Amino acid sequence: MSTYRKWLVAAGAVLAATTALQSPALADPDPDNSADVQVTVDIEEIKQPGVLALSIADGSVALSEDGSTLQARQFAGTLPTVTVTDTRTREEVPGGAAWAVLGSATEFAGNAGQAPISAGHLGWKPRLLDGGGTGLVTEGEEVVTVLDEPTQPGNNVGLVDQELLVSTFDSGTVAGGSFSVNANLFLRTPADVAAGSYTSTLTLSLFE
Repeated sequence: MSTYRKWLVAAGAVLAATTALQSPALADPDPDNSADVQVTVDIEEIKQPGVLALSIADGSVALSEDGSTLQARQFAGTLPTVTVTDTRTREEVPGGAAWAVLGSATEFAGNAGQAPISAGHLGWKPRLLDGGGTGLVTEGEEVVTVLDEPTQPGNNVGLVDQELLVSTFDSGTVAGGSFSVNANLFLRTPADVAAGSYTSTLTLSLFE
């Protein structure tokens, strides 16, 4: 090893020793010279906004023959209870809002190739079961079939298009309530309708 390298090694050893001697040990904290900070937070419950929703007690109804004559056959039943539930507060409802449940049916398709029966042969008479205490929720008007004379101007069309089941013209006033309705259903056909099973889909839609 050269004299110069020996000198560098020796100088490094002296520096390390000096540094070790000059590094004081950490002293224990003085309890009289400490301070605490208390950390708090308020966590509020998450509040879900209310909703306007439709439900129906059962997904099917079977019509049975009742009230047939020599000129026409009639099959009747009751629409399962339809409930509109509004869990919103009045402040959550847009100003001037109104809601309505509308219904329309497809044609009755036969299960054995028999000719279908148009939805114009299906009628209903809505019946309000629980409209709340405001008087602002009302059932729709009766809709009779294409085989009937109208009971209201132009209402002998059947459930081909969207027909009113229940509605309110003031969503804000009835917000927070639950309302139920059903309807008398009646299918009227010509007396010579083909025998067999038929199926139609009645679609109920809630609009606001």
